[in-house]
This record gives sequence, structure tokens and C-alpha cells, in this order.
Amino acid sequence: MVDKRVVVVTGGGSGIGEATARLLSEAGHHVVVSGRRTEPLRRVAAETGALAYPSDVGDPDAAEGLVRAALTAHGRLDGLVLNAGIGRGGAVGDMSLRDWEEVMRTNVTGPLLLLRAAIPHLLESRGSVVAVASVSALRNGTSNAPYATSKAALLQLCRSVAVDYGRQGVRANVVCPGWVKTEMADRRMARFAAETDRRGGVPAAYEEATRMLPLGRPGEPREIAEAIGWLLSPAASYVNGSVLTVDGGATALDPGTLAFDFHIAPRSGEDSVPAR
Repeated sequence: MVDKRVVVVTGGGSGIGEATARLLSEAGHHVVVSGRRTEPLRRVAAETGALAYPSDVGDPDAAEGLVRAALTAHGRLDGLVLNAGIGRGGAVGDMSLRDWEEVMRTNVTGPLLLLRAAIPHLLESRGSVVAVASVSALRNGTSNAPYATSKAALLQLCRSVAVDYGRQGVRANVVCPGWVKTEMADRRMARFAAETDRRGGVPAAYEEATRMLPLGRPGEPREIAEAIGWLLSPAASYVNGSVLTVDGGATALDPGTLAFDFHIAPRSGEDSVPAR
């Protein structure tokens, strides 16, 4: 018999959030999906039986409302998946302050507000939190200051929950994906393909971006969802404050050894395009 849990998933209308909502629903749990875009949420809800609650959790009232919606529908809250996020590029010297503030509001302040609203109920249920950060929280790339900083902050925010509330039964863990085939990653790959005039478009861009990884491919949203589902479950009952990389081996690889296994021909001149 399934021990039904009630889980809120932010960014639940596509990508990793959608895959997580589907996985949890298939396992018999009650899921509430949230996000800014109404139509994708309604589609996921119609196909999975989840409750759709369109909201911007960067708004304190919306964060409170999301938690109330879960409690009204199901009477409790057992899990929280902090998946909503946006990406903006730029180096420290040339990024826009507007991009910085928008990324921090969505990727850090939003999770903080939702955690504040959810903590009393997670304490009651001895529940679990999983934050979806990124390998960018652990390793950096060029022109990635806003996004990488926000994901590192999210990691430590979640670990603060693990430390402060662990003795009261609340667990909090972090998943750090690498390249995963999602809408946000697709957009980045489309820009990469256009900037480099790459034949084959998005699939070819993914292939180049991941060809040096130990697994040599991008991840699928379901693969990240499986890790999230495990961390939420009683099977991970002694896992707290952990950072689980689900990145095809990216963070295990020493880039200083790549030259021994690959012939690397750096782009030059007009073919040289900084990451965005």
C-alpha cells in the first residue's frame, strides 16, 4: 500500500518539475504544481491528476497561497520541491543589475518565501525538501555570474534548513543536474547553434556540449525526477543536507586531463563565442 504524501512542486509545468510531478503522481502521491504559466500547469494537472496553482512564488502572498492551496486540498504538506528557476548570463563587469535582481528573486528569494510558509507544516509532518540547483552551484563557466551565484545560494539555503530543522525531523537536500533536455536548456542550445552557425541545430549543440562528459550525453528530465523522488522518500530517511550531482559525471572529471583523451581545437576570431 502506498504511503500517500502531499508534495508541492514549483516550476511544475515543464522540464524537471513536470517529470517530477508525473513520477510522484504515478506513485500514488498527491501533487500540487505551481508556476507562472497557466496553460502548461493545467495540461500537467489534466494528465496526472495534480492540482494546478499558477503563482509567482517570488511574491510573499503567492507563496503563502500556494501552501494554503495544498493544505485546503489535502489537509497536510509532506514535501516541497524547489524547482522553479530562470537563467541569465553575464560576467560581473558587464551583467545588468536588472538581470541579477530578477535571477535572485526567482532562484533564491522565491524558495526562501515558500520555505518560510511551508516550514510549520513540514515540521508537523516531519517532511522533506529537495532543491533543484545546478552543477553551476559547484563549478562555474564563463559569463555565468548571476545564475551560478543564485544556485550556490540556493544550495546553502537548503542546507540551512537541514541544519536548523533536522533535529525536528525535517530533511532538506539538493540535486545538482548538469545539462538536461528542458525548455530552458533547449533555448540555450538554440542560441549556441545560431551563434556558431552549427549544422544540426539544437541536437548538434547538445552533442557538442556533452561529448566530453563521462556519459557523453545530456540527461533526461525523468532521470533527475527519479533522484528527487528518492530524496523525498523514506528510503532516504538518513540523507540530510546532501548535495547529489546528477550530471553524467561532469563534476567527477578533471578538465586538465581532457587534452590526453580529446583533440581540442578552440574556436578563434569570429567563431569564438562566450557562454551566455
